[in-house]
Amino acid sequence: MTILADIAVTGLLLLGASFVLIGSWGLVRLPSTMERLHGPTKATTLGLGALLLASVIYFRAELGVWTAHELLIALFLFITAPISANMIAKVHLHRLRVGAIHEPDSIAGAPPRPSEDSDWATFEAPARDTPAATANT
Repeated sequence: MTILADIAVTGLLLLGASFVLIGSWGLVRLPSTMERLHGPTKATTLGLGALLLASVIYFRAELGVWTAHELLIALFLFITAPISANMIAKVHLHRLRVGAIHEPDSIAGAPPRPSEDSDWATFEAPARDTPAATANT
């Protein structure tokens, strides 16, 4: 293997392993479900992409063949991670709205509350007799 390929593979392995470690640590240490979603869907996905790219470069430099398996794994991962995170977030928000769960306080604190005359979007039901409450009737 050439020196350039060695450097690229080593760099990608270190970068990927760092992102996977940070994402996994975030999944374990962050207090709320919405914050915990960022670990596996952002950092860990990026880390696994770097590890898979390092594998492609290694096998191309070592064996002289292109492998599509890693690229297909990365494609599947990059498609499914945001979709699954979106579904988990929707279920979590629904369970919070119906009162099925109680979430611990976030590291960032409580979200800001909108003023009464604001049209700021929230997940809460609109107040009675407002334009937002009667829009779909």
